[in-house]
Amino acid sequence: MPDPNGFLRYDRRLPARRPVPVRISDWREVYPPAGEALVREQATRCMDCGIPFCHDGCPLGNRIPDWNDLVRTGSWDAAVESLHATNNFPEFTGRLCPAPCEAACVLSIAGGQPVTIKQVEVEIADAAAARGFAPRPVPAPSGRSVAVVGSGPAGLAAAQQLVRAGHAVTVYERDDAIGGLLRYGIPDFKLEKRHIDARLAQLAAEGVRFRTGVNVGADVTAEQLRAEHDAVLLACGALQGRDTPETPGRALRGVHQAMAHLVAANRVVAAGEARPSVAVLPDGTPIDAAGRHVVIIGGGDTAADCLGVAHRQGAAGVHQLDLYPQPPQERDEARDPWPTWPWVLRSYPAHEEGGERVFAVAVQEFVDDGTGQVRAVRIAEVTVEKRDGRRVVTAVPGSERELPADLVLLAIGFEGTEQQPLLAQFGVTRNPRGAVDARDDWQTGADGVFVAGDMHRGASLIVWAIAEGRAAAAAIHGYLGGPGALPAPVAPAAQPLAAR
Repeated sequence: MPDPNGFLRYDRRLPARRPVPVRISDWREVYPPAGEALVREQATRCMDCGIPFCHDGCPLGNRIPDWNDLVRTGSWDAAVESLHATNNFPEFTGRLCPAPCEAACVLSIAGGQPVTIKQVEVEIADAAAARGFAPRPVPAPSGRSVAVVGSGPAGLAAAQQLVRAGHAVTVYERDDAIGGLLRYGIPDFKLEKRHIDARLAQLAAEGVRFRTGVNVGADVTAEQLRAEHDAVLLACGALQGRDTPETPGRALRGVHQAMAHLVAANRVVAAGEARPSVAVLPDGTPIDAAGRHVVIIGGGDTAADCLGVAHRQGAAGVHQLDLYPQPPQERDEARDPWPTWPWVLRSYPAHEEGGERVFAVAVQEFVDDGTGQVRAVRIAEVTVEKRDGRRVVTAVPGSERELPADLVLLAIGFEGTEQQPLLAQFGVTRNPRGAVDARDDWQTGADGVFVAGDMHRGASLIVWAIAEGRAAAAAIHGYLGGPGALPAPVAPAAQPLAAR
């Protein structure tokens, strides 16, 4: 029985972040462990509502009130089991998911303080990690084999579900290490890579085989993969960065996609190299913020990641530009009624580390220094409105000005999965959104070839990737004639909570 008065006795509290001067001198995670007393106090605020809308906010259907109450009573082992019943990798979601479950918490009605669901989740996951992720017993081999192409959260979740059902699973990754964007796209100050390695050790012990440095469609053909396996899951992500080729000066040196900067920086950290080692692109071009004036274009998670990296690399100054006006501090119930995901100002730890955010502006030109290198961006204040379903951006006359810029990073979203040889070889195509469509059984237009995660949904949240990986695994299990049914938390057409 939960404590019905817990939310009255305790206010919402999170653990203090590591001090800014300390944390920007290294790449360790921003948040220290919360401590059992704080976590149990915050879990006590959950009142186990008669209709827990947090379940609907979370596509995994996490049993949030259950494990909150187990933490409240100190039943950590049971909390670990309850959490893992619906989520393969809570140590990832607890660190990286923006927590739509908290937006749907009953305590967030009318600007209230939702339960710190995400923090409780990560503390349960870390308690499990401290004990070691013991491999789960797997049944007798089914004699069926599955290839998973891509090793991000969708691919890894599917792989674990399938191997635990007795199928032989091989994960193919074109990079030199497993993890997808978790490995080289997410900075260590948000997710230290030891968390990935611990989970990979569990998957390997359960029987998952990993093949890195294999570019399916080039190093291994689709025909070879289909000959060796009974089913294939495509989980290659949505890494095609949105660009702005029409902006004058886009071809100047120093103007890059944001992911190029993040991957280069993460590789330096992964190699254990201390500053002042310089991050470089594969062709040797430096892409390091040290001593530079950095302009980040975009207002989302990727832009905030670039901001935190720039601080740690020693940028001389950073401006982050957002096309849209500054959002309100609190939910607008007329626009985004509870329990939908609200449009509000979201500040990340990187924002308290420095830099300046500029809203309602757009870049008019990347300015040449005379040698083909960017030296500034010319921006203008803008208005943004919808006309006939299309976004119309209008510059405000007389509002133009320049910002110094030695390094410009484009963090303006993604256009879907990359156009790559494996698509044609498997006989699948991208839809107008750059994603790959799936039938109701998660199969693409090619029999026995399934798709899940961002490759199917488009760039989305990690919690959706894991949910789709689990659901696609259930469909593959059925396709292979496996006994029983695996959990399938979402359908291919499922969408987040939204006001209609």
